[in-house]
Amino acid sequence: MSTSTTTEYQASTPTGKIANFMDTRAGLSPMVKEFGRKIFPDHWSFMFGEVALYTFIILLMSGTFLTLFFDPSMAHTTYEGSYKPLYGVEMSVAYASALDISFDIRGGLFMRQVHHWAALLFVAAMSVHMLRVFFTGAFRRPRELNWVVGCTLLILGLAAGFTGYSLPDEMLSGNGLRIIDGVVKAIPLIGTYISFFLFGGEFPGDDIIGRLYILHVLVVPALILLMIVIHLFMVVVHKHTQYPGPGRTENNVVGYPVGPVYAAKAGGFFFIVFGVVALLGGFFTINAIWNYGPYDPSPVQAGTQPDWYIGFVDGALRLMPGWLGEFSFKWDIPFPWGTNTLALGVLLPALVPAGILFSVMFGWPWIERWITKDNREHHILDRPRNAPTRTGVGVAGIIWYCVMWAAASSDLIATHFSVSLNDVTYWLRALFVFGPFIGFIITKRVCLALQRKDREIVLHGREAGVIEMTPEGEFRERHERLDDFRLYKLVSFENKKPIPAQPGRDGKIKAAEKQRAKFNRWFYEERVEPVTREELAEAKSHDHSDVPSAVEGQSGQSSIGH
Repeated sequence: MSTSTTTEYQASTPTGKIANFMDTRAGLSPMVKEFGRKIFPDHWSFMFGEVALYTFIILLMSGTFLTLFFDPSMAHTTYEGSYKPLYGVEMSVAYASALDISFDIRGGLFMRQVHHWAALLFVAAMSVHMLRVFFTGAFRRPRELNWVVGCTLLILGLAAGFTGYSLPDEMLSGNGLRIIDGVVKAIPLIGTYISFFLFGGEFPGDDIIGRLYILHVLVVPALILLMIVIHLFMVVVHKHTQYPGPGRTENNVVGYPVGPVYAAKAGGFFFIVFGVVALLGGFFTINAIWNYGPYDPSPVQAGTQPDWYIGFVDGALRLMPGWLGEFSFKWDIPFPWGTNTLALGVLLPALVPAGILFSVMFGWPWIERWITKDNREHHILDRPRNAPTRTGVGVAGIIWYCVMWAAASSDLIATHFSVSLNDVTYWLRALFVFGPFIGFIITKRVCLALQRKDREIVLHGREAGVIEMTPEGEFRERHERLDDFRLYKLVSFENKKPIPAQPGRDGKIKAAEKQRAKFNRWFYEERVEPVTREELAEAKSHDHSDVPSAVEGQSGQSSIGH
């Protein structure tokens, strides 16, 4: 009887021994092998998601340091720290500990500013990443749920920022909490009770800082980590999207594997992001809490602004009028137990704009799929100019958000430019209503003009800036041929046409289908036809440009084969 033996692998280096130990106990090699072979395309716009991830890591590290020294108590104390202008001033323990971190803890101010700058960049990188996904159509099937995860991450980022900058309990954060208190109290019937529960009594109460602290350091970061894990899992499960180009199809990904190419690049890029955040934290002061003093509900300060990503809520409140002609937004509603006031001038701007903005964001993949009747899988991204209606809608949303954001600084705009605050408010109100429509129309016109310019370049070549004289004495500009990659990029998009209303199983066209057909016509009616194979052949027969014949088949496929 013969027996077979297997020789166990023995690593020769310390690193190899550690890796072999972990692999034999946890079985990591199949997972590492599978993930290491994951192909990612190479494009600069994909880095915004990485910036968001890296700044969140920086937030965790710097936040852990700050947690060791911050005391989230609203108990009263007398400041006896190093900052002499506030020496002997009564304040909360939370504000005193924030001052101690800034002036008495070695490296404390640097870590505070790194944390704050990283928070700003975290939300900014997420926002730009979401815009890239929207404008290129990366939210389409099968990535609808990943888009929802991204929207949830954005809201959690806003929540993390708000709960964070409210913690020092100085005048700036106190004014922000006062606005929140007013919005909560504007909720009919239950608003006052919610405010008392949230703040632990009449504003400012005794408990709000401690509760925000738990949310900021425990609940919100845990939810963000969960969403990031889900997001990365979906990125691995789905093929990565890629921009159109030669050899790139819906069934492949052209790029580099995670290991070792992207692993090395990601490591280097993390330290670049960390260095930039450290540079900002070391040289540029942000949120100088010592200039504001402890929070006191009695005075009202002008010029205090929230962080940029929360500013749109404050701006909506400033834009909302109390009266519209003879119509008042303050309603007194009688009840058997007395009169309750419904402050629509506070409740509407605080809830409606944000509700509309995020509802459209969450639902857009299904809204567009319903309009276009396109339920196919998409792994090739759109150029924004080739989806002019979607791009126009995105720009309209950006303008709407930016008007509210600018309105949060209406008082500073008035004082810095020496103009009337009322005039600034009136102009911003006009832009709030008409700006999105103007932005949509202009953006769509620009996209269509760029598509026409692409057709011109494909058919006649690129203008070389050289004037030639023909033997007949005619002067004309020389046009140069396009390379295959550039030509493919300009012609490889779908010729999407309006889809008329379709009858249902009973043979009747329902009202919802008629409405969908109207939106579909609005979506696709104005379009520029992609260059066909016949047009390329005709252009090549003339000597105005030299179009590479190798791409003729690709162009014909772009307009016929999709």
